Amino acid sequence: MMDIQEYMIRVGKAARKASRAMAKADTAAKNRALELIAAGIRRDAALLTAANQKDLETARANGLAAAMIDRLTLSPKAIATMAEGLEQIAALPDPIGEISNMKYRPTGIQVGQMRVPLGVIGIIYEARPNVTVDAAGLCIKSGNATILRGGSEAIHCNQALATLVKEGLSGAGLPAQAVQIIETTDRAAVGALITLPEFVDVIVPRGGKGLIERLMKESKVPMIKHLDGICHVYIDDAADIAKALPVAFNAKCHRYGTCNTMETLLVARKIAPTILPDLATLYADKQVELRCDPEAMHLLAGYPHLTAASEEDWRTEYLDAILSVKIVENVDEAIDHINTYSSQHTDSIVTEDYTRAMKFLREVDSASVMVNASTRFADGFEYGLGAEIGISNDKLHARGPVGLEGLTSLKYLVLGHGEVRV
Repeated sequence: MMDIQEYMIRVGKAARKASRAMAKADTAAKNRALELIAAGIRRDAALLTAANQKDLETARANGLAAAMIDRLTLSPKAIATMAEGLEQIAALPDPIGEISNMKYRPTGIQVGQMRVPLGVIGIIYEARPNVTVDAAGLCIKSGNATILRGGSEAIHCNQALATLVKEGLSGAGLPAQAVQIIETTDRAAVGALITLPEFVDVIVPRGGKGLIERLMKESKVPMIKHLDGICHVYIDDAADIAKALPVAFNAKCHRYGTCNTMETLLVARKIAPTILPDLATLYADKQVELRCDPEAMHLLAGYPHLTAASEEDWRTEYLDAILSVKIVENVDEAIDHINTYSSQHTDSIVTEDYTRAMKFLREVDSASVMVNASTRFADGFEYGLGAEIGISNDKLHARGPVGLEGLTSLKYLVLGHGEVRV
């Protein structure tokens, strides 16, 4: 039997040692590692697919939910996107060592700030093997070491990816221990990881609400949290129907199992009779269940897959072919509903009215707020970050898609000429 605590301490010590080497690694070495890993992913795409198939067979045999199967699946496109994401990260400016805000003080000293790595980042995530690559790439480029604890559902694929990551690091002259993937599926490893502040500087959990709640109670290490993705689209009565239909359809039906999928549709009362029946037809083609408030239920009477919404529906992240629908009077009522029920992840307005759009952008208290665009764009890759380590619902340190800068901190620099304080 493996002694989990002893194993995790060993991993933590190796990560701390590697973090010191990564903090002083030059940009060329880090970029070289990313390029080698990307090349390895393309070279071994068939091996990754085979490993992923083993995970999928086990997942189906264990009755894993369809949304989780979707997250677990590595298509050829997904494999290519992983490699492309690493190359995008390599092409981004290196934030480490960047000096900003240098100012002279009356005493003669200069004061500024330098961007530095966080150190060792522990990342806990579920059945998404692409997170392994995104997290590894971002941590390498930002000069951090990382300990990755992927879901047991993706163990074969994650182990195959771990081999490629270590190969790339070693090939670039960087410590292979800069990225370590926990080898055991024992959940005790998570409990150990979150109680090692001497080795781990920050935890990034990417999982269900239950996982986050557990970590909030038990962790001794600071966290960058990603809670629910209860995302909204509000169709204003000044919306362009030609824009509203595809935005509202894509936001729900592009993929059901992602955190940036729309879970509640809000429609202005004046435009509801015009647009809701058309949307209901589109959703019916995808067999999306609509959980409607009384007004929407009356308007859509006769359409398939309708049920009455409960209070709990407005607070639910379905990750499934289910959508809450509510008719509101105007943008103010929409904003009030969103700020009451959303998880502060991503919310969008469809409107041609500039004043209302700006009001929505200012007053909706979420990490990403959009105008005339699908919530599915709330993604590090789509935002040009190369990849993301997660989407933070928090307000402190990092918010929204967490890319390179979210994995760094600032320290103050003081440049003097022999000044002393009097």
